[in-house]
Amino acid sequence: MPARRPGRGDRGQVAIEFVGTVPLILLLVAAVWECVLIGYAFSLAGNAADEAARAGAVTSDAACAAAARKHVGEAWGMESHCARSGDVYRATVTLQIPVLYPGLNFGRIEGSGGAAMEREAN
Repeated sequence: MPARRPGRGDRGQVAIEFVGTVPLILLLVAAVWECVLIGYAFSLAGNAADEAARAGAVTSDAACAAAARKHVGEAWGMESHCARSGDVYRATVTLQIPVLYPGLNFGRIEGSGGAAMEREAN
């Protein structure tokens, strides 16, 4: 029986293992990206609600909605609600949770903000 060269039977093993792990690596990258998008949506909704509440407390309900729209892109499917609650002006911004990119959505995230009234009620 002829002598075998050491390691010849394992040729291509690394390539096969790499090809087998690529789908798992891609799935992990997609999961991390989705977590980043969800975190960004939370931050975006909260910031837009805070800015909307400040604008509403100083000027009007129309300024509140405009301030919320200014801070959120159209792809996030934003809805806003602005109202006075005693001496506090409150704003709520609801965004759609994106799946891998804004525009393809599967849920909703809500951010709220408030600011002390700086104008008299109309």
